[in-house]
Amino acid sequence: MNPIIVIPARMAATRLPGKPMADILGEPMIVHVWRRAIEAEIGEVVVATDSAGIAEAIRQKGGRAEMTRPDHPSGSDRIHEVLQSIDPEGRHDVVINVQGDLPTIAPAAIRAVLTPLRDPAVDLATLVAEIHREEERTAPTVVKMVGSRLAPEHFRCLYFTRATAPWGDGPLYHHIGLYGWRRSALNRFIALPPSPLEVREKLEQLRALEAGMRIDAIAVADVPLGVDTPADLQRARDLLA
Repeated sequence: MNPIIVIPARMAATRLPGKPMADILGEPMIVHVWRRAIEAEIGEVVVATDSAGIAEAIRQKGGRAEMTRPDHPSGSDRIHEVLQSIDPEGRHDVVINVQGDLPTIAPAAIRAVLTPLRDPAVDLATLVAEIHREEERTAPTVVKMVGSRLAPEHFRCLYFTRATAPWGDGPLYHHIGLYGWRRSALNRFIALPPSPLEVREKLEQLRALEAGMRIDAIAVADVPLGVDTPADLQRARDLLA
């Protein structure tokens, strides 16, 4: 594999306006995410953004940022535009989508998403973590992965849902929104319209499952903090301090 990491980042967050540029220990949050991706040491890292301010923050640190259209409906679309621009010949056959609001993501977790892609039957890979807090089992904000275990920390994903699933005794798994796309799978995905279950659950990955694409997941020890609110931002500051 010849992977590349692309971090989509936009300024138009509703709950925390200007989120990528939020200050954490004297640096914008997007710089912390970019640094974690660099530390993963798996390939080139590019920030894909519609904001000149975000691009400049990354370039000041010596990183690479590429400007995109502002009207993309998802990070996957933004990543696809950048890849078509910087790598039209397809040298990078795998792209890792690291969300720009994960400043505490562990570099090892980013590397882990490559493991399932060693199997050519896998179209895209993602991460999960076992749920231990009771309130997260029923919270619709916590997306659950339902899957078949292939190895101790490796699953084939059957479904993703905001409901509490599967029913009965046993562990539940929190889906972490970090993806490793096979380039051909991303090209196919972008060409598909939103699927019925994707629209109903508001989960983009269901489009891939409904189209018959295979998603595998690797379990990691912890869920990285996703920053969506001012309280999340303060928690990220405390954790990174």
